[in-house]
Amino acid sequence: MSTVDITGVTLVADLSGALFWEEQRLLVVSDLHLEKGSSFAARGVLLPPYDTAATLTRLAAVIMRHDPRMVIALGDSFHDRSAHHRLSAPDRGVIAVLQARRDWIWISGNHDPASPSGLGGTVASEVSIGPIIFRHEPTGAAGEIAGHLHPKARVATRGRSMERRCFACDGERAVMPAFGAYAGGLNIRDAAFAKIFGTPGFMAHVLGDRRLHSIASSRCY
Repeated sequence: MSTVDITGVTLVADLSGALFWEEQRLLVVSDLHLEKGSSFAARGVLLPPYDTAATLTRLAAVIMRHDPRMVIALGDSFHDRSAHHRLSAPDRGVIAVLQARRDWIWISGNHDPASPSGLGGTVASEVSIGPIIFRHEPTGAAGEIAGHLHPKARVATRGRSMERRCFACDGERAVMPAFGAYAGGLNIRDAAFAKIFGTPGFMAHVLGDRRLHSIASSRCY
């Protein structure tokens, strides 16, 4: 089990890309980008239309693993403003089952600023619990857990290059990896991360095949 510390709060960093705050029984995921495949198809870019089902299957597995009391989805849960209307009946059913007996909060993102119709849960721009604030776009504030940037890290291993999604964290703030099956990524050496962390001394907690690998961002390229 891997953990990350944010302003003195210890959270489990799940290999799926979720965070679990055991004391609060709170699970956090970011950037599901549900219905990205159908969004691209509408513009003539044909992708296999299975991204929503794949993402929800992974989400169901991590919820079963941790049995949270509350789930916070950190924005861009839907790929565009009308994506929630395109959800199939089976996918809506899966979401309903996952929400049952749990508090569920949809944080508004830049892709999905409006409330998703016909789905459970509540919508908020941000949520504060103790010293931690959950929001979509990172500002660099202490205690912040955010998404939006889809961090990924490129590292050299055994004579070859590997690029994987990762948590970016410096002990005071964290940016979560995108959870969605079709979500892309932004290299942590991009200037956008320097603006958030102010220094290249933060850590990349890289999602490996069997465990997380904690690597100084300065060792990534």
